[in-house]
Amino acid sequence: MSNESNSNESAPPEKLLIDDPTNFQFHVAYLAYSEIYDKTADLEAKKQMNQHILALKQNQIDYSTFYGNINRYRNAGPSHHYNRALIKTQKKREWRRNAQKREREKRHGR
Repeated sequence: MSNESNSNESAPPEKLLIDDPTNFQFHVAYLAYSEIYDKTADLEAKKQMNQHILALKQNQIDYSTFYGNINRYRNAGPSHHYNRALIKTQKKREWRRNAQKREREKRHGR
């Protein structure tokens, strides 16, 4: 009975090694696939991504369709928060007032 249950369960999907560095578009698509595949823990998502990269390799889908298909897995992972510097803007008049105030305080020893 345990032999039957083991045979019914499918093995976890493995990352496909079908990269083609001579084809730049496919190489970039494979790199995107590889990055997302490594970050994804969901077995069903990995199976789907394997199917998408195979379909792209066999010219069954185009590149825009491929990227559209894998983007849902890219967005499903941890959200990306970019640490951007906050740019504070001022009007010229406000900047001048603050500069004059700093100069005044500097002059009078505050």
